[in-house]
Amino acid sequence: MTVTTKLVEYDLGGAPYDGFVAWDDEQSGPRPAVMICHAWGGRKEHEEIAAKRIAELGYVGFSADVFGKGRRGNTTEECQALITPLLEERDELRTRLLAALGQMKALDEVDVDRTAVSGYCFGGLCALDMGRINAPVLGVTAFHSLFGTTNEEGDDIKPKVIAFQGYEDPMAGPDDQRAFTDEMTARKADWQLHLYGGVKHAFTNQDANNPDLGLKYDMTADARSWAAFENFLAELFD
Repeated sequence: MTVTTKLVEYDLGGAPYDGFVAWDDEQSGPRPAVMICHAWGGRKEHEEIAAKRIAELGYVGFSADVFGKGRRGNTTEECQALITPLLEERDELRTRLLAALGQMKALDEVDVDRTAVSGYCFGGLCALDMGRINAPVLGVTAFHSLFGTTNEEGDDIKPKVIAFQGYEDPMAGPDDQRAFTDEMTARKADWQLHLYGGVKHAFTNQDANNPDLGLKYDMTADARSWAAFENFLAELFD
């Protein structure tokens, strides 16, 4: 297997964006693809590693860019400033997500009929929003997500939905978890919620270690959620 990567630049509303693509260059023909939505700091190494791991499964991994080319946050204040406008203007967020999905589907390596969206933290909310608007994908996955429940009315959710959460995540506690499951049930989604006891926010990120914000990597929850994620993708694509 030879995992190849490249950047894909595109324009939206006069602003530049760039996505990171990974695929097995020894494989021929279109194959399933997963769009990965980044955390609140923007597209970084964590999401690019995820794209490569997805490529190793025989799919295409596309790490999307929601903020714009070169826009990244490193401090809590910078990251909050990046996500707040998009949390307040969800239509704008969804426009950017659909544009990124379109770029992924335009790749020669991608089977446009077998795609999914995944995301981490803020990116988990992005993935769930793609389900909420019935974007043309088979499923959506959220890791330690901001649930972003809006109680908006809509058609039944068609993409399958799976979320992996730490039960002690201060950014999505039991009340948020219940609101999410109520929302998914009301819209008749095929949904799953995996809760990990004693686990906090950002549990898949090995660099996460901020007790004040409740950020903590958890090796066991990371491994368990990825194994379930692989099974979910196999269910969608096989």
